[in-house]
Amino acid sequence: MSLKANDLGKPLDGWRLKLYTIIFEADTRAGRRFDQWLLIAIIVSVFIVMLDSVEAVNATLRLPLNILEWFFTLIFTAEYIARLSCVRHPWRYALSFYGIVDLLSVLPTWLAMIWPEAHALIDVRVLRLLRVFRIMKLSAMMSEYQMLGQALYASRRKILVFLSVVMMIVVVLGSLMYVVEGPKNGFTSVPTSVYWAITTLTTVGFGDITPKTDLGRLISSLMMLLGWGTLAVPTGIVTSELTAQRFQPKITTRTCHECLTEGHSPSAVYCMHCAAKLPPYASDPTQNASTS
Repeated sequence: MSLKANDLGKPLDGWRLKLYTIIFEADTRAGRRFDQWLLIAIIVSVFIVMLDSVEAVNATLRLPLNILEWFFTLIFTAEYIARLSCVRHPWRYALSFYGIVDLLSVLPTWLAMIWPEAHALIDVRVLRLLRVFRIMKLSAMMSEYQMLGQALYASRRKILVFLSVVMMIVVVLGSLMYVVEGPKNGFTSVPTSVYWAITTLTTVGFGDITPKTDLGRLISSLMMLLGWGTLAVPTGIVTSELTAQRFQPKITTRTCHECLTEGHSPSAVYCMHCAAKLPPYASDPTQNASTS
């Protein structure tokens, strides 16, 4: 069978297709186990990064922490290489969001070995803290993250309109407070007053700048009440989108070999993102047997 030039590298059959199904799709028993073990490895590795930042723990358990760090680095490096080896377009995955996250999760440790000068940065936890990007890999394996992301994307215009209204409120009231209170009471400029308005509207209230006049206190009280009601708006917008998703057709972790978009329905024939033809859907036989 002859292959076209743009079909080269596509995981059509053999070990690459099997590896692709295990890594990128979770509808099979092997895929679910892979995600579960990877989930555990991510959580444990992030916990080790947090322990490593504690000076007392680092001084006592420096060698075991380094051994565990290299252990997880080798695991995530092997996973990263496996993902690149089984996708149709390795560079497309490498430059994607999750591809960059995968690279950042292993890059600091390898840089410390290849580039000796990186040890100076590791001593101040600059490169080492990049390993916390591993926790972002969780979003690629849990459907709840994807549902939340879809809800945020679907309500993006409403949220942008809401944020623009909030920005107008804090700019107007912050400028008003600059006129009312003035530099003598800490409102030294309009940007400083806008900063105060943001902390007040979000009910944070650091207390570094406070109104001294009666009119200023009245304005700040109105902003506190306004902020108390404003915080519920984005929550309601996202919640309504999440509720709407409950009535959508069932989706799976079935991915497109061309663009790696996942979430296609079992009956889909073409990719919903790039319109490429999807491979036949094959779920876990044991799962089908249990639901029948």
